[in-house]
Amino acid sequence: MSNQPYEGYEGHQGHPAPGYGGHDAHQAHQGHAAQQPHHGHDGYRQQGWYDPNGAAHPQQHQQWQQPYGAAQPLPPEAHAQAYEPHGYAAPGVAAMTTTATSEPQPPAVDLSTLPANQRARLEGRSPIIEPGLQPAALTAGLGALLAGAAAVGTYALVVPLVILQAVTAAGWFRLNGMWPARQGIALAFLGGATADVALLVAGREQAPAAILGTLGVWVLLSLALQLRSHADPDTRMYGLMATVASAALSIVAAGHLAAAPDAVTVGAIAVAVAVLARALPLPTAASVVVALLAAAGAGIAMGGATGFGTSGASGAFLGLGAGVCALIGHRVASYDYPSRFVHFTAGVALPLTAAAPVIYVLGRALG
Repeated sequence: MSNQPYEGYEGHQGHPAPGYGGHDAHQAHQGHAAQQPHHGHDGYRQQGWYDPNGAAHPQQHQQWQQPYGAAQPLPPEAHAQAYEPHGYAAPGVAAMTTTATSEPQPPAVDLSTLPANQRARLEGRSPIIEPGLQPAALTAGLGALLAGAAAVGTYALVVPLVILQAVTAAGWFRLNGMWPARQGIALAFLGGATADVALLVAGREQAPAAILGTLGVWVLLSLALQLRSHADPDTRMYGLMATVASAALSIVAAGHLAAAPDAVTVGAIAVAVAVLARALPLPTAASVVVALLAAAGAGIAMGGATGFGTSGASGAFLGLGAGVCALIGHRVASYDYPSRFVHFTAGVALPLTAAAPVIYVLGRALG
């Protein structure tokens, strides 16, 4: 057995041998390995994958060091396509891409130059925008027509009443954001016209039966119309409610035809005065008080002129009741982003339509 592998320990006898002479032993081992070459490693040594003498190790280390130590920066056009293995954009690339592809913002809009409804829509509010003086003037004109026609006779009253019912039907659908709802508007208007015919045939004595009977039939017709619709359930329910409400208002407006002529005259003038007073540029509370006082005063004046009731108090109560209903209708026509079309339909008709039941009831009670 040869002593060559143990020569590395001679450093223990006074010769320094760092690492226990491992370097000399390794050189001896390399010499021994050089005397016994293995032909199976020649292919690996030629390819640089393996070398028993350690010659391939620096090359391999250099190959692994190059991607980290000598990496080159990406060109600018490659940043837009730089992605991590997970499929997400590499850090820093997303912010740069967003900045490069972001569209310019539109210029700021001066809200003070926009109409009230558009300004409220941009600000995300649900405003209450009153119809204003022009619709109030139209309401007053229609009320004056009702009052004058009632003084002339029953059949003369039908003409302005039909106009009121048509405007009510169209305005209610537009107020609910449903336009053009031709079938619903036509159905509601026909309901009001049918109530008028029923009242003319049955007479004022049978007015409750004629109005309620027409209303019941038209509710069923509205339900049948919505059952034929192919819209989704929510849309059909919304359309059903709007159709029933519009038909009910048009039919209820026939109460002007059922009431006593003097009561219609007093009530219509009171509504006209109340709406005009409400349109004055006053604070809301003051405007409401002024409108109600004006309606009561108009009732007293017209009650004395027509001989309605036993005293001036009858005309005052009728005018005050009609004024309250007119302000309620006026308030409803101001709801939820109304347009000018809503103001000139619902804003004109709803004050007079809402006052019809009160004119009928108080007219019979106080007349």
